[in-house]
Amino acid sequence: MEVAINLVLTLAGIAMLCYGGNWLVVGGVAIAQKLRVSKMLIGLTVVAYGTSTPELAASIAAAGEHGDIILGNVIGSNIANIGMVIGISAIIATLVVKKSQVQKEIPIMVGVSMLLVLLSLDGEISQFDGILLLASMIVFSVFTYLDVKKQRKVNESQYEIIKEKFSAKSLVLLGIGLVLLYFGAILTIDNAVVLAESFGISERIIGITIIAIGTSIPELITSVIAIRKKHIDIGVGNILGSNIYNILMIMGVGATIAGITVSSEAFIDYAVMIGFALAMFIILKTGKISKSIGIGFAAAYCIYLALLL
Repeated sequence: MEVAINLVLTLAGIAMLCYGGNWLVVGGVAIAQKLRVSKMLIGLTVVAYGTSTPELAASIAAAGEHGDIILGNVIGSNIANIGMVIGISAIIATLVVKKSQVQKEIPIMVGVSMLLVLLSLDGEISQFDGILLLASMIVFSVFTYLDVKKQRKVNESQYEIIKEKFSAKSLVLLGIGLVLLYFGAILTIDNAVVLAESFGISERIIGITIIAIGTSIPELITSVIAIRKKHIDIGVGNILGSNIYNILMIMGVGATIAGITVSSEAFIDYAVMIGFALAMFIILKTGKISKSIGIGFAAAYCIYLALLL
C-alpha cells in the first residue's frame, strides 16, 4: 500500500512538473514574441529552456544526496528527447528543416555531449566542472543571440517575426509555472527514491527511466503541437536547445551545488546518448526526418529501455 502511495505521489509530482513547464513556456514565449524574436530562436532558447525546467527543478531537488538521479535524469532526458520525442514527432509528420538552421546547433549538441564524457573520465563531475559547464552555457546563449541577430541583418525576410501584445498574464503564468515546478520536483524526487529502495532499483535507473521520461513529456507535448501547427523549426529547435541546455545548465547547476560521482555504468548510457545525437546529426544532413526514421528512433529507444530494465 505504501509503495502504491509513493507511486501515485511520484506521478503527481511529474504531472506538476509538466504543467509547470508548459505554463512557463506559454508565459516565456509571449514575452519573447513581444521582443520580436524569430521562431527558430524561440525554439532554441525560450521554449527549450522552458520545457527543460522540469529537469532543472528535479536536479536541484536531488542535488547533494542523489547525484545518480541528476546524472540519470540528464542522460535519460537527452536520449528520450531524440528517441521518443523526435521519433514520435516524425511518425506524426515528416520533419523538414532547412539545413542552414541546424548546421551549427547539432554539432554543438554532439560537442557538449563529448565534453560531459571528458569531464567524467576521472569518475566525478566536480564543482569546478559544474562552473565550467555553466560558463559554457553563457557562451552558447550569447553565441545563439549574436548569430541569429547577424542572420536577420543579412536577410530580414529569412525569418518570420511573431508579433503579440505583452500582458501581465505572461508574468502570472511564469510565476505559477515556477511554483508547480518547485513542489513537483520535491514530490518526484522524494517518492522516486523511496520507490527505488523498495524495488531494489538503483537511483541511476530511476533517473534514466521514470524521471527522465516524465520530465521529457513537456518537450514531447510542445514539439508535437508545434509540428502539427506547421512550426517544425520550433519543434526541432526545442529538442536541440533542450539537449544542450540539459548538459550545460542542468548538469552544471547540479554539479556546482555538490559534485556528482560518475559510475562506470554511466559510460554505457553516455555511448547511447552520443549515438542518438550522431544519428540525428547524420540524418538531418538530408534536411528531413521521415516517418520510417521516426519509427527507427522510437524502436531503438524502446529496445534501450528494455535492455536497461
